[in-house]
Amino acid sequence: MTGPEQPRRSGLRNPQRSVRSLGAATLSIEALVLLLAIQPIRVVGADLSGAAVGTVVALAVLGVVLAGMMRRPWAWHAGTVLQGLLLLSGLLHWSLLVLGIIFALVWGYALHVRRVILG
Repeated sequence: MTGPEQPRRSGLRNPQRSVRSLGAATLSIEALVLLLAIQPIRVVGADLSGAAVGTVVALAVLGVVLAGMMRRPWAWHAGTVLQGLLLLSGLLHWSLLVLGIIFALVWGYALHVRRVILG
């Protein structure tokens, strides 16, 4: 005697807001880590060119802007593009590739959580 299967509830009061907050927090932390990584990379002797520093700053600014726009559905796709751009910036310095891999995995997890909670 089972009726039509109902969608699984997440238990969250506002699942949309929770998922948006997760995406915004992920992008904000990514931006902060990118900005904080500039000086240690330079101190350990890496030749981080002006173009590389400008790229890192631009990616961090893009991350902050996207974090503020997570209400828009396209912001999730733009966040994925941001991860790809960070991976491509690994061509400028290997440590940026490492950060790109780490944050691509974190973003992938955020997308997984979004899919599970929102369906």
